[in-house]
Amino acid sequence: MIQTVVKRDGRVVGYNEEKIKAAIRKAMLTTPQGEDEALVQRITDRIGMSSPEQMTVEEIQDKVEVELMKSSRKDVAKKYIAYRDQRSIARRAKTRDVFLEIIEAKNNDITRENANMNADSPAGMMMKFASETTKPFVDDYLIDAEVRQAVKNNYIHIHDKDYYPTKSLTCVQHPLDKILHNGFVAGHGESRPAKRIETASVMTCISLEMAQNEMHGGQAIPAFDFYLAPYVRASYVEEIKVIEQVSGKDLSGLYNAEITDYIRKDLDGLEGMERFRQHAINRTVNRVHQAMEAFIHNMNTIHSRGGNQVVFSSINYGTDTSAEGRCVIRELLNSTYEGVGNGATAIFPIQIWKKKRGVSYLPEDRNYDLYRLACKVSARRFFPNFLNLDATYNRHEKWDAADPKRYQYEVATMGCRTRVFENRYGEKTSIGRGNLSFTTVNIVRLALEVMNVVDLEQRIDLFFQKLDNVLETAARQLQNRFDFQKTALAKQFPMLMGSLWNGASELAPDESIESVINQGTLGIGFIGLAECLIALTGKHHGESEEAQQLGLDIVKRMRSKANEFSERYRHNFSILATPAEGLAGRFTKKDRKTFGVVTGVTDKDYYTNSNHVPVYYKCSPRHKAKVEAPYHELTRGGHIFYVEMDGDATHNEEAIMQIVDMLDKYNMGYGSVNHNRNHCPKCGYENADKDMKECPKCQSRFETIQRITGYLVGTTDRWNSGKLAELRDRVVHE
Repeated sequence: MIQTVVKRDGRVVGYNEEKIKAAIRKAMLTTPQGEDEALVQRITDRIGMSSPEQMTVEEIQDKVEVELMKSSRKDVAKKYIAYRDQRSIARRAKTRDVFLEIIEAKNNDITRENANMNADSPAGMMMKFASETTKPFVDDYLIDAEVRQAVKNNYIHIHDKDYYPTKSLTCVQHPLDKILHNGFVAGHGESRPAKRIETASVMTCISLEMAQNEMHGGQAIPAFDFYLAPYVRASYVEEIKVIEQVSGKDLSGLYNAEITDYIRKDLDGLEGMERFRQHAINRTVNRVHQAMEAFIHNMNTIHSRGGNQVVFSSINYGTDTSAEGRCVIRELLNSTYEGVGNGATAIFPIQIWKKKRGVSYLPEDRNYDLYRLACKVSARRFFPNFLNLDATYNRHEKWDAADPKRYQYEVATMGCRTRVFENRYGEKTSIGRGNLSFTTVNIVRLALEVMNVVDLEQRIDLFFQKLDNVLETAARQLQNRFDFQKTALAKQFPMLMGSLWNGASELAPDESIESVINQGTLGIGFIGLAECLIALTGKHHGESEEAQQLGLDIVKRMRSKANEFSERYRHNFSILATPAEGLAGRFTKKDRKTFGVVTGVTDKDYYTNSNHVPVYYKCSPRHKAKVEAPYHELTRGGHIFYVEMDGDATHNEEAIMQIVDMLDKYNMGYGSVNHNRNHCPKCGYENADKDMKECPKCQSRFETIQRITGYLVGTTDRWNSGKLAELRDRVVHE
């Protein structure tokens, strides 16, 4: 006898025979003979009494079909079968509509969810087909009813939900020294250790590409300059040996010659050993430059993820003061300044300059000249961004200027902003670690629900109660996802678990990854602090001290809850200033349907990214810095500060340096500068005129470089409606 029924979404409910009766009656009413209540009851009784205790909806419907076909009312059976087919088609209608939009390459928020992915290409279409069919599976079978309801009601967003069934992790900072020194085996290929700068450059690309195919987030190199520096010296020695072969002289004394800097110089006037030494240096610099040029070119052309998307790559550098490390930095910057192809700005890798007093920030610092060069390059090419190692929360007690491996104690970041440093379950470092997954809370929704409470104190108290409840749901969802991720076997991620993740190299292929991934982080993000504050107080944090204090109280509460979750669940929970792209408009559209157009809140097509001052708010860079700075220490899962500059920044490195000064003065962790840059893909002409759409030389359409959430895109054609609306609203900070 049937006791329970398994529904299509996996829920188990009590058996209700009235639902069977109602379905049969509907079919009978469409036939000339109409209802036959006695037959309805007989079929229902027969199914209920002769079936096992638990059945699925589909199994029960199959039995109804059989019983109707055995009865005298075969006309009803035909109608019932047709009705089932119609219902099945109706359930699939949404998927059909989505698929047609992908097939027809329609420009909408589904096909433009990721501005770095071409969803119109065959591989891109396949990825979108997979993505849109996987998400319902996750909803039905991998998340619980409470979380499903929280997503449906627009309280939370589960990032990379389409990758959920793969058990993949978000991102990782590559311990590239291990890769270059040991080589690696992954998939069907293997690589020997690097011996020269060209090989090191290629292996770096391969490491990033292979890991990208095993993960759903970004790939980063935490100390690019330190890792590649040894191969500069090795290449120099190679050049000396070539000269030995040509000259017939013993030049072994130059192998370990002291070199203060690898700078090209004219050989005129140089003789003997000094001439040989300088010639080798010149040749080495040329090779390093070409290797860096090739690295940048490869990272903008090598596709991963089914051949559809270039690697979402980032590199951190700037603190290696050795001659070899400085050579890597200098030639990387020079290559970036020159551009790729016909002088275009390289979109990847996202480059991050690690600024530190005593190393690269003050005029007396060894790498100050390279810091100025970095600012010059950023003024033209948007990169590098700037990571402030002097921020109080970015310092490491073990960092020592005399330690050749001090980079192990330097924080590194992913380009869009993800930060991993503190660690309850291992060494405090960025290397060999990353984010496991993250979920964003819609704090605007919570504020909208209480905005009509007249008493301000009661309104805010109720908001915090709601916030606590949603944070609890988000934490449980992340815990459940972790429990699912940890069941993955090491062999499922041959590159990540073979060469990259801390401690994973000790795992056997069929061993689960549970014992090592707890060194990663579980991120709780948030979006729309500005709109949240407007709903609660009438003003955002950029225009009101009271709103600013409430904003800090909100994020402090989130930080406090994250600490509580870390203790309760025994994980590294962190608070992330979410880099919202597709989410910027998705939350807003749903909230507008529920609450209507609320001035300053739902009257735009997007919510403001995380804790930023709204893009439309006119203020000085200094004011923006003062407002946003305190949030950086609270959002240790990742944050970014940016300034919109006006005019042509190409020759204005001082303006970039002023922004970095603000990072230093206001204890901010990470920042960048946005400005306009037009590039003609045909003739290479560039300018900074916002109103110019075509090249004045050859009339080709300009490519306009823009920053979307921390990374660059060369066209806004793939931006979703929310981010396009935000772009139109951006004002210059002056």
